[in-house]
Amino acid sequence: MSNIQARKIREDDLPRVLQLLANDELGQFREEVLDTPHDDYIRAFKAIDQDINQYFAVFENDDAIIGCLQITFIPGLSRHGAFRGQIESVRVSGAHRGKGYGSLMMIWAIDQCRQRGCRLVQLTSDKTRKDALRFYHKLGFVDTHEGFKLDI
Repeated sequence: MSNIQARKIREDDLPRVLQLLANDELGQFREEVLDTPHDDYIRAFKAIDQDINQYFAVFENDDAIIGCLQITFIPGLSRHGAFRGQIESVRVSGAHRGKGYGSLMMIWAIDQCRQRGCRLVQLTSDKTRKDALRFYHKLGFVDTHEGFKLDI
């Protein structure tokens, strides 16, 4: 992957990953960045780490984490029993945006889905994230469905 390396997240990566997740116009209001991650983040990390259908990747450049994303491999009966790859939590550090790292990360993630036998890759992005929407369209993603969410 050019000059970045992908690997599975480790618990000691959580502070840096939480910084990435909080470093945007929406994440700054949703995440809590502390020196020691809140217990809810630890619990979520452990659930992701133990689930074979979850892969949270961090991307390093010169041993510094510059990006992250999560892939959920979803088994389903539709589409002849196809697996889907759901990509979420895509972030690139501010200092590394606009340099092609996001594209490399997404190409890597799509390849991981292909290797796991997925027949479809899907993602969601907030409608207010105009740059992200352009980015995903440029990668070939098509907005074919209307998404819904319910906070509970």
